[in-house]
Amino acid sequence: MARILSIDYGKKRTGLAVTDPLQIIAGGLATVSTIELIPYLKDYISREQVECIVVGEPRQPNGMPSENLPRVQQFVRQWEKLNTGIPVVMYDERFTSVLAHRAMIDGGLKKKARQDKALVDEISATILLQDYLESRRVNCV
Repeated sequence: MARILSIDYGKKRTGLAVTDPLQIIAGGLATVSTIELIPYLKDYISREQVECIVVGEPRQPNGMPSENLPRVQQFVRQWEKLNTGIPVVMYDERFTSVLAHRAMIDGGLKKKARQDKALVDEISATILLQDYLESRRVNCV
């Protein structure tokens, strides 16, 4: 079985997470500079089988598109032009950053560590992917 990869796309940094090969659990992969994202992904998929890419769809709490949505959509179009054969799924990412901060606090991280935006982005991508996996399990039952 191939992995599922998730992307928490940001203007400057992008958080990435992947599943294990059995697609049971999500784990953080990395945080990369957004300008290095496509080369990073090309390299990763050359080494690992990826079945699907889940991209966080940024929305405001009221469900309206956030200011980052056009950038995310542009990235998805750019990725799809590469014809990798890996489908892209947009998935609601509302509250992932809030949940990431909560997980860091609950995990006992000191304030200085919680200010590491790269870590927040990676944890957000992990939460996004785990939520996506859970939604698939619910929809399959």
